[in-house]
Amino acid sequence: MQRDILPVLNYVHYVTFQKEGKNFYMSLDRRNFPAGKKKAGAFLARLIPEVREIVTGGEIPSVTSIAQKTRSPFKVLISTVISARTKDEVTAESSRRLFSLADSPGEMVSLSEKVIAKAIYPAGFYNIKAKSIKKLSRQLLREFNSRVPDTLEELLRLPGVGRKTANLVIARGFGKPAICVDTHVHRIVNRLGLIKTDNPSQTEYALREILDRKYWIEINDLFVIFGRTVCRPVSPFCSICGITDLCKRKGVGRSR
Repeated sequence: MQRDILPVLNYVHYVTFQKEGKNFYMSLDRRNFPAGKKKAGAFLARLIPEVREIVTGGEIPSVTSIAQKTRSPFKVLISTVISARTKDEVTAESSRRLFSLADSPGEMVSLSEKVIAKAIYPAGFYNIKAKSIKKLSRQLLREFNSRVPDTLEELLRLPGVGRKTANLVIARGFGKPAICVDTHVHRIVNRLGLIKTDNPSQTEYALREILDRKYWIEINDLFVIFGRTVCRPVSPFCSICGITDLCKRKGVGRSR
């Protein structure tokens, strides 16, 4: 009996991640890689340049635009917090208003939560985000000498910061390899049939195992633009998609 189960147990790969200062464990096994890791990695290496060509000229995400214009990890951090469950155009305008009032941790803590909330309205959950922005700014002052940390472990200690936000800050705020997985990235790589995962965190860890590091930073921007314009959540535009012949169309019922 033990001989039967040991090969399966040896194949399971456990990864550790942090949430709210606590360690959690996630397992990945062959079921998460239907095509196999090597084949999935090679497929992505072929696919990403094609997606890059498809989305050329598309509107880049607001947080990336802020990163390119300001080169400020603090502004990338704050705008990413604002962006959660918020339309991109709202994120851009809310961030602009807030940064006109404060663009450093020291200036931000001088603002009241009410003023912050008013500046970022109508971003989703603006009152909760205002509270998080004030708290994380205070923590940056107290623990990091006003410096935004550049490690996942330290960023995850900040209020309102999850893995998506932390990875985006590392990638766009510091230009270091990190895979930011939002709903678009999670949906598209599963739709392609490359991986089979249940949530963005699991997708991030799966991509870490198969995606060449040179693509880590850009995959989020590429798939966000692609997901908004072509590979939409409901009724994607498969008829005009340049990679239809490569896609398994997992979960796609109706398309255009």
